Amino acid sequence: MAEKSLYERLGGVFAIAAVVERFSDDVVKNPIVGQGSKNPALREWHTKNLGRLPGLKFMRTLWVCNVAGGPFEFAATKPGSAVLGLEEAHRELRISPVEFDEVAAELGRTLDTFKVPQLEKEQVLGAFAAHKGEVTEGYVDAAKTK
Repeated sequence: MAEKSLYERLGGVFAIAAVVERFSDDVVKNPIVGQGSKNPALREWHTKNLGRLPGLKFMRTLWVCNVAGGPFEFAATKPGSAVLGLEEAHRELRISPVEFDEVAAELGRTLDTFKVPQLEKEQVLGAFAAHKGEVTEGYVDAAKTK
């Protein structure tokens, strides 16, 4: 019998959507990357663009389902050169590696809240970490031009 996919082991789209819902709300409140962030672009997004949060939650859910081997296909709203195109969607936010790591930590805390088993947690966080270069590309490019 074939091993279940990560998507199946996470509980499918409804369980993933519940985690993404909580995670997204917690990121907004996070003092490092949310409404109190020292990064002006992140602070502005989390205070002035919250009307877009439901769509972002939807896109994040599709992304997790896709990378976990589920039947849903994620397509970037701003396609870039990378497979999932995350660099263009995040470029203007100039997310630093430290900020990226804080978002990853927030995701880890959310997975713990939902009692996601350690193996699956590591796999989700690994999939997230694999895109650090794309997400932080705007920050790196901006630092080069200073």
